[in-house]
Amino acid sequence: MNTNRVSATLSNTDREAVMAALGVIREKLPFLIDLTTAERKTLSKLGDKTQPFVKKAVDIAQQHPELLPAAFLDEMRKDAQLLDSLSPIRLAIDLLQKQIDDTALQVGAEAYAAARTVYAVTKTPYAGAILRTAADDMGKRFGRKSRSAAAAAPAAPPKPAPSTPAPAPGNHNA
Repeated sequence: MNTNRVSATLSNTDREAVMAALGVIREKLPFLIDLTTAERKTLSKLGDKTQPFVKKAVDIAQQHPELLPAAFLDEMRKDAQLLDSLSPIRLAIDLLQKQIDDTALQVGAEAYAAARTVYAVTKTPYAGAILRTAADDMGKRFGRKSRSAAAAAPAAPPKPAPSTPAPAPGNHNA
């Protein structure tokens, strides 16, 4: 069964173009921030039920501007609009990130499977001395000694079993 689901290359030119496009995205979104883990924990999370609540609050605040300071209302409106604008971008980037992660996982698994096949071939009886050296080098990945190194190393003599002293004669508590 062919498990090779991805058969593609990415040229340096295309990779550089993607990186440049990411640079353009960063330029167009200069307000993006990085939160610490502690900051993330303290913030209220906006879920599916909370978004309509925010929209309703913005509508009420706009209909009754006398309730709150103008600067507060302006900032609230900007935040709500930015949230609406970022939502489809976030969705698209989340999907793209998932696809990149899935593709990287798949090609990594394919490359590793192919490498294990090469390793297995280098260990066959038909492999020459150069391939056996390569097999020993590749085998270091698994943290085992090669068979030839294990055979060359003398076996350590077995350790004697610990003995328990026999009870003294005439001192039985039975």
